[in-house]
Amino acid sequence: MPVSSIAILVFVAIYLAVALTWSVPSWLMVVYLAASFACFVTYALDKEAARAGRRRVPERTLHLMSLAGGWPGALLAQQWLRHKSSKPSFQVRFWATVAFNVLAFVLLNSPWVAALTR
Repeated sequence: MPVSSIAILVFVAIYLAVALTWSVPSWLMVVYLAASFACFVTYALDKEAARAGRRRVPERTLHLMSLAGGWPGALLAQQWLRHKSSKPSFQVRFWATVAFNVLAFVLLNSPWVAALTR
């Protein structure tokens, strides 16, 4: 099983555990799906631009989209489109955005943050 599939399955398990244990806004899943779709499309457009010799999407933009919740779509694009999957410096930053996003998801939905905002 590819690493991308494992990472997405682990996140789904974390999401479900957090949703069942604490209160997760119902709209948040829609945000993740929309961000993932947008990120996948952006990777596809960047791949096409690379092939055609046109102006590329900045890597910073791709990382910001991943950080904002689009990383599952980015992982699928990396696997299916074979885009940005073998550049070590990009991958290190990418996985850092994944870790930060998942950590932020857990913390922002935890009762500890809710207690701080009261």
